Amino acid sequence: MTTTTTRPLAIAARGLRKTYGDKTVLNGIDLAVPAGTVFALLGPNGAGKTTAVKILSTLVSADAGSGDIRVAGHDLAASPQAVRAAIGVTGQFSAVDGLITGEENMLLMADLHHLSRREGRVATAELLARFDLTDAAKKPAATYSGGMKRRLDIAMTLVGSPRIIFLDEPTTGLDPRSRHNMWGVIRRLVSGGVTVFLTTQYLDEADELADRIAVLSDGAIAAEGSADELKRLVPGGHVRLRFTDPSAYRTAAVALPEGARDDEALSLRIPSDGSQRELRSVLDRLDATGTEADELTVHTPDLDDVFFALTSGTDVPPTTKEAVR
Repeated sequence: MTTTTTRPLAIAARGLRKTYGDKTVLNGIDLAVPAGTVFALLGPNGAGKTTAVKILSTLVSADAGSGDIRVAGHDLAASPQAVRAAIGVTGQFSAVDGLITGEENMLLMADLHHLSRREGRVATAELLARFDLTDAAKKPAATYSGGMKRRLDIAMTLVGSPRIIFLDEPTTGLDPRSRHNMWGVIRRLVSGGVTVFLTTQYLDEADELADRIAVLSDGAIAAEGSADELKRLVPGGHVRLRFTDPSAYRTAAVALPEGARDDEALSLRIPSDGSQRELRSVLDRLDATGTEADELTVHTPDLDDVFFALTSGTDVPPTTKEAVR
């Protein structure tokens, strides 16, 4: 497995395996997460995303026979305490105690990290301000909105100044505005040098945030790459040319015979992976006829298409898949 960056790896795993009884949840997956990036792990329910997070965050053990696993430079099996000191985890379900105030939740977390009373109060005040929770700090957390609780959850995770944060479906159940606010929080964390390992059911979230995305299916990594690389894995991409002059349309149709014609709309739909090379080829062939399109649009499959193709058994060109691994 290769990576396209020279950044040091915050997480590196080879042959990660986990079985429960006769059920194989993770079947020898490889992961490489560069420091200071967002890595998104996608997959349907039961694909093993949360199991991967639990293993990498030392909550459960990988199977014997798994390969080398390192988190923040530490061997997961040999130095779990060192790994725990370097990471933070925000799970699917909030760790916020609704019976106490937001400030008290933060101070409790500071105690768990063995911060002095003064250090704990300073960290609490800074993080509550950072997450726009100062005005609500003295109120019971049970009165917070879903978005506020999630921000408090992440603020609590940051008390120990982790270098790596695992966010397991952090925006599940949030309204669109709260989701977008959470995206801003994640971007600010990464801009500060934190590495984020994200699992999500929202494909637009991965598209928006992740530097690299891996799709997990049946316990294996079906494909990995940037969002743009993954979108080129599935068929359906095309260039659409629209004309207002019927003569120009007919000339273009002869020059681009592979294009699907729409005689009523005077448009051609030419299969394309959306790459600059293919777009240039289409335009060069059009230029050779002295014809210009009045409108040109490039359409590529979105991550929904990729997700369904990779997790439903739809054929994906193996050479392309291998190219982005």
